[in-house]
Order: sequence, then C-alpha cells, then structure tokens
Amino acid sequence: MTRELIDPADIGTHYDERSPIGDEFRNGQLHMWYWYDNEDDTPLKDAVHRISRKVTDTLGLRPGDRLLDAGCGPGETAVYTAKTFGAQVTGITVSAFEIDKAKERAAAVGVSDLATFEYGDYMDLTYPDDSFDAVLALESLQNAQDIGQVLRELFRVLRPGGRISFSDFSLESASDPERVAKFMDTLKLRELPTLAEWLEHTRDAGFEVEEYTQCGPRVFGMKSKYIKAAMDQRDTIVSKFGEEAIAEFSRRHLGFFAPRKHQIGYVIVSARKPRH
Repeated sequence: MTRELIDPADIGTHYDERSPIGDEFRNGQLHMWYWYDNEDDTPLKDAVHRISRKVTDTLGLRPGDRLLDAGCGPGETAVYTAKTFGAQVTGITVSAFEIDKAKERAAAVGVSDLATFEYGDYMDLTYPDDSFDAVLALESLQNAQDIGQVLRELFRVLRPGGRISFSDFSLESASDPERVAKFMDTLKLRELPTLAEWLEHTRDAGFEVEEYTQCGPRVFGMKSKYIKAAMDQRDTIVSKFGEEAIAEFSRRHLGFFAPRKHQIGYVIVSARKPRH
C-alpha cells in the first residue's frame, strides 16, 4: 500500500512530539517489542531490547566497525552497540529531541567517543561513498518518502562488502484496508510493503539479501501485552508528564492498534553490498 508524500519536516515534528513519552516507556528505544507468548513476563523495556539484539546481531559487528544508525531514535540502541561491540557509531535522525537525548545518554555511560549523533536526512546523506562498514535501520525506513531511494543512498555510503540490517512493519493482510489505513496514518507511513516487496526493494538497490524473517506474531501480535505493560507504568509517566500529555499521547496512537493481529507483520532483513 502506498500513500501521498509526507514532508520530512513533519516526520521530525512527529517524533519530537511522541519521543519524550515513548523514550520513558521504552528506555530510549522507540521500536517494537518481542514477547514469546502470553505467559512471557519479560518487562517492556527488556522485550523492546530483544529487538535491538536480534537486529544488531545479524550485522556481525566487530570492534572498530564504522556503523551508521539511520534513524537512531533517542540513542539507546547506538549506545548499546558501541558498548557491546566496540563499534564507532554515527546516529542520525530528523528529530531535535532525539539528538539531544541520544547525546545525553551516550555521555552518561561514557561512550561519547564511540557514539555520536547529528541531524541527517537519509534520502540525501552528506557522507562520502564507502564511509561505513555497516548500516542499522530500526523501524526508520518506514518513514521514507521513497524506500528505494533511501536504500540506494545507504548502499552508496557502505563500503564494498559492507552489511545492512533493518527491521520494519510489513503488510500481511489487506482484508480490512480501513484498519490498515489508520495504522499508516498514525505512524506517518507512505508505504507498507509486504515481506516480498521489502526483499525486492533491497535487491533493487543492489544488495545481496543474506537473511530474513517475519516475526509479526511475537511483535505486533503481542500488542495487548504492550497495552497492559504501558498501563502498569501509567502512574509513573503521569507524575512526570501530566495527565493531559498522557491523554494526548494515547489519542495520537489509537490508530496504531486498529489492525487485526494477523494484518501487520514485522520483518528483519540482513543484506550485503557486493565486494565487486
């Protein structure tokens, strides 16, 4: 499904407005969660961190690797990657709040020398060709005005043999398009590809796909567990942001929960730029 173009400035505002409370709920990680089943009692922030681990592990990072975190959010995943793998991480985002929060987070744990953050539009990157050994994109390609163009730009800044791993939503069933449309409007999505279409976009940009999975039932399929986990934190969040802010945050996310569990998938794709 493809919608009208969305101004990148609106995407920045979208995250400036939602990220402060989202950052609090998910400990600096704005992407999705991963629960094994309804009996899995893992706390929300740890369930979210599972996605960070699952996606970053597919990159095969080594100490000193230059990593571009394209759409870095408030910085927790970049900080984790720098600490765990010793990678030199450059995080980019179009959200001023996220840049400030990410810098603060890196400084707090002493990795500002490894993890740096700046404004960056992945449709038109300022970095020279072959600047990075790896690219990470956690639920950021979804906001692209042209997914193919973004992947081609990420391909350009990767060195030959460099790796890319991304995770994002996928369309699994279009049987109830009104529900899907509400989901897309809420997240500012122009396009919601199927898994096959995500793979096609990746290959068309020049990448060789090496690994992929669709784990939607353990991600979007566990949306009821997220609602319960969020409600458990509600009083704490209200004490920090106020009742009115929480009510507005909830209102803005109503459409996210509109689709049936089987309609929205979650894909993880890992690919490589050919060496020749």
